[in-house]
Amino acid sequence: MERKYYLKTENLTVGYGKNPLISGIEIGVKRGEILTLIGPNGAGKSTILKSIAKQLALLGGKVLLENEDMAKLSGNEVAKKLSVMLTGQIQSELMTCEDVVSSGRYPYTGTLGILSKEDRNKVWDALELVHATELASSYFDQISDGQRQRVLLARAICQEPDVIVLDEPTSFLDIRHKLELITILKQLVREKDIAVVMSLHELDLAMKVSDTIVCVNGDRIEKCGSPEDIFSGDYINQLYHMTKGSFLAEYGVVELERTVGEPTVFVIGGGGTGIATYRYLQRKGIAFAVGVLQKNDADYAIASALATKVIVADAFEPITEQQIKEAEALMDTSRYVICTLTQFGTMNQQNAKLLENAKQSGKLVELYELSEQKDIWKG
Repeated sequence: MERKYYLKTENLTVGYGKNPLISGIEIGVKRGEILTLIGPNGAGKSTILKSIAKQLALLGGKVLLENEDMAKLSGNEVAKKLSVMLTGQIQSELMTCEDVVSSGRYPYTGTLGILSKEDRNKVWDALELVHATELASSYFDQISDGQRQRVLLARAICQEPDVIVLDEPTSFLDIRHKLELITILKQLVREKDIAVVMSLHELDLAMKVSDTIVCVNGDRIEKCGSPEDIFSGDYINQLYHMTKGSFLAEYGVVELERTVGEPTVFVIGGGGTGIATYRYLQRKGIAFAVGVLQKNDADYAIASALATKVIVADAFEPITEQQIKEAEALMDTSRYVICTLTQFGTMNQQNAKLLENAKQSGKLVELYELSEQKDIWKG
C-alpha cells in the first residue's frame, strides 16, 4: 500500500505582508523521505519553508500535517509533530548550548517548563548525535556559525518530531560537518521514519540525499521530481541562469568556463586520467584540445566543458582513421602534447598512434614542464 504524504501543501500562496511571492504551491513529503528545495538566491525557498513552519502567515491555501490543517492545530500540537531549524530565529543571550537544545523539550514539559531526568537524557543524546557535547556549557552566542548549526539540529532532534523543516542546514559548515549533518539526517529518516523538508545550495549533496527535488524559480515552482529527473541534461544551468561555467549533472560538479582561443596544448586522455590535467590547463588560462574520446568515457563531460575542441568517437565504438586524422591536425597546430594515458585498450588503441606522433615531433611534454614554458601563458 502506497504511503500518504505526511506533510503537504494545497494551492499554497506565500509572501510577505499582503504581497504574494509564489502561488499554487503543491508539494508533499512522506515519512522516511527527504524533500529538498533548490533554486537561485532570492527565489523564495526560505519563504516557502517559513510559511510551512508557521513563521509567516499564509496568503492562501493550506499546509496539511498528517492530513490535518495546521492552521487549526495549537502550537503545542504542531510542535510535537514538526520541528524547525531556520536561520535567525534564536534569541540566545546568556543561553548555553545545552539550554538551547533543552528548549526542544518544552512541548512535553508542561507550563512550568521543568525538564525531567528523561528529558535531560534526550537533550544529551541529541548533543551526542550531532557531535556537540563539548559545546554544552558554552554560550550559544559565543560559538561559531557552524557550531550553531549543529546545536540547532540537536534541538530539532530533541523535539522528537515526525517531520523536520530545515533552511540551508549545511551553511557555514566545513566539509566534514556537512557530511556528518547529512548522514545524521539520513539516519533519522531511515531509523526513525521521519520526513525532512529542507533547502540546500549544495547541488551535489541535494542530488545524493534527496528523494524529491523541488525547483523554485521566481514566482513559481518550476519543476518537481526525483534527482534523476531534475539533474539531467542542461536544466540546472537554465534554472540558475548560468552564463559563466556550467553544472555537470553527470558528476554533480560545477566547472569554470573554458579558456577561449586556438589550442596551445593537445591532450591525449581517457578513462578519467585526463580530468586533473584539463582543470590545471583551464586554471592556468591555457586553451587546449582533447582527443580522441568516446562519448561514454569518464573524461568526456569534463573535457567538453573545459576544452576548446574535443575529438569524439561514438560510445563503445573503436576510434576511426578519420577521427585520428582530425586529432593529428589539431596536434600539428598545437605547441605541446600531453598524454595522460599509460596504456591503451581495444577501443582506444588508435590513440597510441597519436602518442607516437607526438614523440616523433618533439612536442610531447609532461604537465609539470609547462610551468617552465613562459610563452604558453599568452597562448
